[in-house]
Amino acid sequence: MEALASFKKELSSPKKIFITTHVKPDADALGSSLGLANYLLKKGHEVTVVTPSDYPSFLNWMKGNDSVLDFSRDDLKPAVSRALFQADIIFCLDFSALNRVNELGEMIRQSDAYIVNIDHHQDPEDFANFRYWSTQAAATCELIYELIVNLGDKHLIDKDIAECLYAGIMTDTGGFRHPNTTKNVHLVVAELIDIGANASQIANWIYDSYSINRLKFIGFAISRRLIIREDLHTAYFAISKKDLKKYQSRTGDTEGLVNYALSLDGIKIAALFSEREDGIKISFRSTVDVAVNKFAASYFNGGGHKNAAGGKSELSLKETIERFESLVEEHQDELFHKETISAD
Repeated sequence: MEALASFKKELSSPKKIFITTHVKPDADALGSSLGLANYLLKKGHEVTVVTPSDYPSFLNWMKGNDSVLDFSRDDLKPAVSRALFQADIIFCLDFSALNRVNELGEMIRQSDAYIVNIDHHQDPEDFANFRYWSTQAAATCELIYELIVNLGDKHLIDKDIAECLYAGIMTDTGGFRHPNTTKNVHLVVAELIDIGANASQIANWIYDSYSINRLKFIGFAISRRLIIREDLHTAYFAISKKDLKKYQSRTGDTEGLVNYALSLDGIKIAALFSEREDGIKISFRSTVDVAVNKFAASYFNGGGHKNAAGGKSELSLKETIERFESLVEEHQDELFHKETISAD
């Protein structure tokens, strides 16, 4: 509470505020950023929201989207650098380590601004003056809502803010299907709906706005790129650069694809391997009893939540998949909590 009081004092007068989130922002990352930004604007602050990269077009409906600066665009780098250099307060949302924001990470580290980290991922790096953090939260948007309430400003949450926050909670719980869908999640989204968040419209914007190419790509991936290893309780997609190019893949088009693999009966670990210019991007999902984040951290330079994590590989797509299968086979007793019974 003492730290919260100190943080509240930092916001007591108009400040220049810089908000950023992780590379390839999802609904929780962008929703928490714009939800917080719209709240701070009501408090009289000057706010700049920056993303380290582009993000899916199905998030463009969020209020404030038109003002977001994409740091990966060369023409916007001077404006971003200026805003960060002039910032009194820097908010780092939905990531726990500065390397998650690429070049921006080192710039933030060198800043003299008051740094705030709001996040729900494990093992946070110690870089912030104030951290509002909990792995018990399903989404950073859930923490943003609670922080605003704890600051005594619930009355400032309007329909636009509520919808940004609702979107992040909805997607990070997998449409309220994942094990992180707690009682508190339902209480928070009930409050957001009461404020004015249109739950069905938000779901439509995010889940029902596919392009023809994206729908064809998903069909192709399921029919041609899904590998099932029943012996390992594992299924995965292997998507090449050629596949992505063929279907004119855009940012966000592979979002949620890994969940199709996990939905198969008997599958406990699912993965999506996407071949990119800078290496293989990996998404892991698992059933409630398998800690896929530890697996990602140990073998694929990644991490995340127990049942939803990410990683990367500098090997070829084929080599990465071979390594993945070998590791799952080698560590299946550990992954699936199998007991070894020895005879005397």
